[in-house]
Amino acid sequence: MQSKILVTAALILVSYISKAQNNADNIIGNWLTTGKEPAKIQIYKSGEKFYGKIIWLKKPTDNGKSKIDVNNPDKTKRNNPVIGLVILTGFKFNGDDEWKSGNIYDPESGKTYSSYLYLKDKNTLKARGYVGISLFGRTETWTRTN
Repeated sequence: MQSKILVTAALILVSYISKAQNNADNIIGNWLTTGKEPAKIQIYKSGEKFYGKIIWLKKPTDNGKSKIDVNNPDKTKRNNPVIGLVILTGFKFNGDDEWKSGNIYDPESGKTYSSYLYLKDKNTLKARGYVGISLFGRTETWTRTN
């Protein structure tokens, strides 16, 4: 009798862990940003954290040359191309369709903000960047794309 209870409890636990893992990975994919300079961000997982890099720009060139990260506060990185630039770093899934404790880098300003991400639905991602507390920030809506 006790062994049946233990097996049932183990199966429930494995099912719960598997479901949480699936939810965590729901953010993985390509996302189209909004605004006057749309970009596609590829979100991927490394270890238990999530990251995102720019894989496409609506305007990939500036005066005929590929855009570079000219506003980066680290002068050694100012010649790095914007396409391929990692702008989302260190996000952790909290178990409830939110990814927290990450940062978002804005190559247009060269600034990095605290950030969290959450899914409104499977094809709509909200990205909130802020300084200090999340009350002082901005939210963008990104759409899943190919």
